[in-house]
Amino acid sequence: MRIAVLYGDMSENTSKDEQDGLVQVESVCQALSELNHDPVPVSFSLDVKETLKKIAEINPALVFNLVESIDGQGRLIHLAPSILDAMNMAYTGAGTDAIYTTSNKILAKQMLKGARIPTPFFVTPEKARRRKSPICNPGIIKSVWEHGSVGIGYDSVVFPKTHEELLQEMDRRKDQLGGACFAEAFIEGREFNLSLLAKNGNGIPQVLPPAEICFENYPKDRHKIVDYKAKWESESFEYQNTVRSFDFPDQDRPLLDRIDKIARECWKLFNLKGYARVDFRVDENGNPWVLEVNTNPCIAPDSGFVAAANQADLTFKQIIERIIHEPMIRIADRHPAEPDEPSWKIAVNA
Repeated sequence: MRIAVLYGDMSENTSKDEQDGLVQVESVCQALSELNHDPVPVSFSLDVKETLKKIAEINPALVFNLVESIDGQGRLIHLAPSILDAMNMAYTGAGTDAIYTTSNKILAKQMLKGARIPTPFFVTPEKARRRKSPICNPGIIKSVWEHGSVGIGYDSVVFPKTHEELLQEMDRRKDQLGGACFAEAFIEGREFNLSLLAKNGNGIPQVLPPAEICFENYPKDRHKIVDYKAKWESESFEYQNTVRSFDFPDQDRPLLDRIDKIARECWKLFNLKGYARVDFRVDENGNPWVLEVNTNPCIAPDSGFVAAANQADLTFKQIIERIIHEPMIRIADRHPAEPDEPSWKIAVNA
């Protein structure tokens, strides 16, 4: 079948994390071709009518949604599935609601807290101004919307003594963090990624082998965080000294079972589909804390997600086949009363 591979239109000054998106597009297209499909790359821009026109001309049976940001703005990530929903198009991965609620880290943390899933305490600028909340000390300043550790560096961990100092730290960093940020309690300890992949179309995911990010050769005065350099700048100290490991001693089994259970709870809470990744910190007492739930983690061949899948003896082509399987079931199960022509055709032809 013909599959539109949708990705976010790049900004003029394309960053390294955005460039990685193009690698994903190329790799996914190649895998789809090997699976005897007809992939067609399509960029999603703020010119929604133009995007509608492109998709109409392709007339795909399915859209493989790889949009992570639009015009360099992570806060616009939900526009792609929103438009696809309005077009009555089948697409891979999580739906609009799940993408919006997880990409807004504050909203996601509120939902996690409401579901009694452990997530670090946080303070928004609004709370800090009211001076009614505790101060995150130590804390890490994060973007509300941007992912991929955008705007996070070695100095993102702060030690404010007053609400005023905390506000100053957030104000100083907000522009590099996409304009909106918050402070989260910094958990000193271990870091884990758990990747999840749809299985059999029954809504129950396979949790892939857990990965720990090991911080090697870090001096005592450098906080062990996966910052932007650790993810994207291959020549940096951070990148070369954050090593992914899938090997664990037997004594870690209770912890691994616990984060496996929490990852499944996150999948259910946010109604995830296709594939996802849950990031954890584990404190010195062995307590896991959910940092983020990522509905569209990087699936480039050298990504952590693919590495975890390889540990489960899944090839890249099998990953892609599993991801497109779920929406194909939804297509097959469409109610007979639904119109044969999707609504986007009617809109384009009007």
